[in-house]
Amino acid sequence: MKKQVLFVCLGNICRSPAAEGVFLHLLEQSQACDRFVVDSAGTGGWHVGKAADARMRAAASRRGIQLPSRARQLERADLNRFDHILTMDASNLLQVQALAGKAGGSSLARIEPLLRYCSRFDVSEVPDPYYGGAEGFEHVLDLLEDACSGLLQALDD
Repeated sequence: MKKQVLFVCLGNICRSPAAEGVFLHLLEQSQACDRFVVDSAGTGGWHVGKAADARMRAAASRRGIQLPSRARQLERADLNRFDHILTMDASNLLQVQALAGKAGGSSLARIEPLLRYCSRFDVSEVPDPYYGGAEGFEHVLDLLEDACSGLLQALDD
């Protein structure tokens, strides 16, 4: 049975598609792609159907990471479709938990902050790089590489 992992941020054009791409890259490197289903979504629907932010795609590409997904909004069905829902910040976490509450608390997914799996960084949220410069996108990728490595290790144990 494949483990199903969903990464969630606000608009699904920067942080969560980058987390999806980083995790897929790690799966490919460890030859574990066949054991996981990976996706990303946003709590908001403003960017549905759009590719990841061009600045994030460029930063990821420099690291050999592709971001192929298209933005979509989180759906109530995701709460039972995925085993793990990993959020980028406290606001995203609260919104996913609120959606689970509206669903009668029937979520099968484990909902938690992605950065709890970091080993090198001691931060609790992935900052949104959308309004910043190039260094913000690089920092986000550093955080995601650390957290996704820890996540993969935890899910593979």
